[in-house]
Amino acid sequence: MKFFILAAVFAVAAASSYKAPEYAPRYEAPKYDAPKYEEVTYAPQPYSFGYDVQDKESYNDFDHSEKSDANVVTGSYRVALPDGRTQIVSYKADSYGYTADVKYEGEAQYPEYKPTEYKAAAYPAPAYKAPEYKAPAYPAPAYKAPEYKAPAYPAPAYKAPEYKAPAYPAPAYKAPEYKAPAYEAPAYTAPIYRAPAPAYSAPVYTAPAAYPKY
Repeated sequence: MKFFILAAVFAVAAASSYKAPEYAPRYEAPKYDAPKYEEVTYAPQPYSFGYDVQDKESYNDFDHSEKSDANVVTGSYRVALPDGRTQIVSYKADSYGYTADVKYEGEAQYPEYKPTEYKAAAYPAPAYKAPEYKAPAYPAPAYKAPEYKAPAYPAPAYKAPEYKAPAYPAPAYKAPEYKAPAYEAPAYTAPIYRAPAPAYSAPVYTAPAAYPKY
């Protein structure tokens, strides 16, 4: 029983200390230093401008002028209002804030609204006359029957061919003349033999005087 308990304790300790292998490569993103932007501020500069617009067809009548010494801005503008008055605004802007002086020239006029009576134009109904179509008159075509004449072929005149019997001359053969061949009798010479073959004598074996002892 103690053996199983110790084995279980060792198994738990081994499992807690076991670390799974890392197969995937680690990728670290490169570190870039963010660019530093420095805000550039310019000192205020003196300026001045002005313009004027007057267009009676579009009912535009206004002007605007402004100037600055780099510290204080002053200006004014004028605009025509729909009620017939003219609005004039004079303003000033400095380190203390923006102040404006508004004036009006003329009196407001509100004419009485009179609806206009609109009459629809009377258009007479168009009168369409149906077109008259005449049936086309096609004359019947007059075909003339063609006249064919039978062709006149002359009868062919054939002449019987005249064949001549071939004349073959009889071949002349000559009897062959054979000559009897003349054979000469061969002359044989008697063979010349050399000295007779050598005579061999049988070897004589002599027994040893004594045999070795082992």
